[in-house]
Amino acid sequence: MLKKNILIIEDDPKIRRYLELELVHEGYNIDLAVDGSDGLKLFRENNYALILLDLMLPHMSGEDVCKTIRNESNIPIIVLTAKDEIFSKITLLDLGADDYITKPFVIGELLARMRVIFRNKQSFTDKKILKFENISLNLNTKEVLLDETLITLTKTEYNLLHYLMINKNLVLSRENILENVWGYDYFGDGKIIDMYIKALRKKLDPDSKYIKTIRGFGYSLKKED
Repeated sequence: MLKKNILIIEDDPKIRRYLELELVHEGYNIDLAVDGSDGLKLFRENNYALILLDLMLPHMSGEDVCKTIRNESNIPIIVLTAKDEIFSKITLLDLGADDYITKPFVIGELLARMRVIFRNKQSFTDKKILKFENISLNLNTKEVLLDETLITLTKTEYNLLHYLMINKNLVLSRENILENVWGYDYFGDGKIIDMYIKALRKKLDPDSKYIKTIRGFGYSLKKED
């Protein structure tokens, strides 16, 4: 089996070396960048299975690096963020990150999160397009079509639509949606779901024909009765 190539963009030499040693031990090929500019250069010159990206970088912020990479590629990105950095998971996902982990972290947790991303990527490759009525979601390109029109969604809107589509015709509670879209460690107000459902309806289902509110329970994507 070919080794996966991982790009680490991290300015702290101790963390950078720690990650390099641990991931090489796990069988990955590693490239290292000490700032955002070097990271973008390596990203554009090589093929990587995943990028580990620190937010607090010199010269070019991790947020800008993340947005730039996401505009050019669907490569998975895990953000490394210190506990005192005020970034919600929603903000990070909207920047284009696939996941994040706070420093200091246990290497086992990072490796587990990487494996989840690789499994999800493989499932996306195996099944490229989800369809529901006149809505199509391309798992490889992350594009969403309404009939033949390309619809622009934020990362969170996309993740929410994806979760609704793979669970079509099922009633999904707010707790279930929060855990699977925002993550088990999200402690914000559950009303955030209502806001994103409203945004999805506006873009894809203005008459609420398919995205149904099940009062007292949650939401469901299903055909009209």
